[in-house]
Amino acid sequence: MLRRIAVAAAAALVVSIGLAPAPVATAAEVDVAAIAHRGASAYAPENTLAAVRLGVQMRADLVEIDVQQTEDGALVVAHDNTLERTTDVEQKFPDRAPWRISDFTLDEIRTLDAGSWKAPEFAGEQVPTLAEVLDVLQRGRAGLLLEAKSPELYPGIAERIAGELQARPSWVRPDPEARNLVVQSFDWDFVRHFHDLLPQVQVGVLGAPTEAELADVATYSNQVNPNQAQATPEYIAAVHEHGMRINPYTVNDAAQMRTLIERGVDGIISDRPDVLRSEIDGA
Repeated sequence: MLRRIAVAAAAALVVSIGLAPAPVATAAEVDVAAIAHRGASAYAPENTLAAVRLGVQMRADLVEIDVQQTEDGALVVAHDNTLERTTDVEQKFPDRAPWRISDFTLDEIRTLDAGSWKAPEFAGEQVPTLAEVLDVLQRGRAGLLLEAKSPELYPGIAERIAGELQARPSWVRPDPEARNLVVQSFDWDFVRHFHDLLPQVQVGVLGAPTEAELADVATYSNQVNPNQAQATPEYIAAVHEHGMRINPYTVNDAAQMRTLIERGVDGIISDRPDVLRSEIDGA
């Protein structure tokens, strides 16, 4: 499914050496992954099971989540290192500021409401565990883009994530074309280490390595996933020239989605997977 169309790849290579303008993808060439950012987070509370399920319903190819670690070593799904923005932790535990995830046990975090901040109909949504997200996605067609958030704060988290995945063997099949699982991080040392732990699992670096750095990154990473502003035609071509895929974030504007599709990205990360799916299908 993640095939690289030969014509588009050849055109990207020509662009990379400065002989032609950026290629424009045609309908026959488009094979772009729709990636639901923190689930369908424009419509449901981010990084909850409600958002994950809605992303699947909106035909995302992958659902992106953020993984962190509790005080007692549990893997939970949340973006911020602290809990106050997306839960009622300040009301439940007023004396525990600054409410770091690493200062709470899983049982304590499970008492929090992670949905009401978004809308009343999501009251009672919990902060899920990684295991719960894996179980939900395993029942459907969507894969997982797992971001290890601030892994430097959580010694041993790479091994814990690897262990959670290995406990469900279908997630770690050596099938790089399945759009099943990618593990990514802004911490490139973590990405390199995780690649060594589970070399059969696709990994990605978040951010934009310089063109001088891409050759080294390509020795351990399958993807480069930059901010959308960094996904220029020239940068996309350079990433492809080094044999890696590129999935910019976080793209919520339909016109920008179309621009990136035309530039030849491999995937797009969006809070609005329904809009993205419509743009991909219409390209």
